[in-house]
Amino acid sequence: MKSNVIIFPTDTVYGIGASVYDQDGIRRIYEIKHRPLNKPLAVLCSSVEQIEEIAYLTDDARKLIKAFLPGALTIILRSKDKIKESMGLETIGVRIPNYKLALEILEHNGPMATTSVNESGAPSINNYDEIKEDYDDLVEVIIPPSGEKTSSLASTVVDITGEVKLLRQGAISLSDIQNVLRSE
Repeated sequence: MKSNVIIFPTDTVYGIGASVYDQDGIRRIYEIKHRPLNKPLAVLCSSVEQIEEIAYLTDDARKLIKAFLPGALTIILRSKDKIKESMGLETIGVRIPNYKLALEILEHNGPMATTSVNESGAPSINNYDEIKEDYDDLVEVIIPPSGEKTSSLASTVVDITGEVKLLRQGAISLSDIQNVLRSE
């Protein structure tokens, strides 16, 4: 089976992704981006049910999901066995984008291992024409924007597998996250 690597718009930046179960597609993403193998990809999901397929949800995770998703928060959770096998990760960053077109793609394709469109370490490319010019020969499909509102700000990344750790500041602040986690 040929892997499918696609580029699609999200609520934050354009993403390059493949099914979480497509090891060849995931490998190709690393090659296309020249991304170090020790930098894991995030997983975009269309629903809480998709997150539950791949990761264990704690009470804190459920609070954050209810408060911020769909939206610009990536939550690091413990991986279920099938993700440990396909992606080789004990923990996984999950997010539900707040972008109708991305949700439709994820609903159709299932959870997707995704990262921003750019050379690893370079700024994200968020211009469709530039992406088409640079990546058209490298991926199977590049999906144009739908006209929905987007932000060029990447998602906030928070690890809640132990003590809460902010790994990347984005649209959502650590204090907002802590306030939600302290609530009943």
